[in-house]
Amino acid sequence: MQPQSDHEKEVAELIVECLNLEDIAASDIAPEEPLFGEGLGLDSIDALELALAITQKYAVQLKADDANIQEVFGSLRSLSAYIAQEAA
Repeated sequence: MQPQSDHEKEVAELIVECLNLEDIAASDIAPEEPLFGEGLGLDSIDALELALAITQKYAVQLKADDANIQEVFGSLRSLSAYIAQEAA
């Protein structure tokens, strides 16, 4: 497993906290692991809650109708990179 960057750790902690993932530690989320389906196992409700938490913490809007939204939510690494890019 590749190590998480500092920003990825921060986003992983947000994921665990906002979704109340009691049996998963932020450090257990592999940066390239899919967040949905067979990876972390998140669903569409989790995506909505996570998008809201990201907006509140980083002032970054994630919209369901964005063409690349599935890619953005593809992994911790892609989500973290998108947040860093949009928040800059």
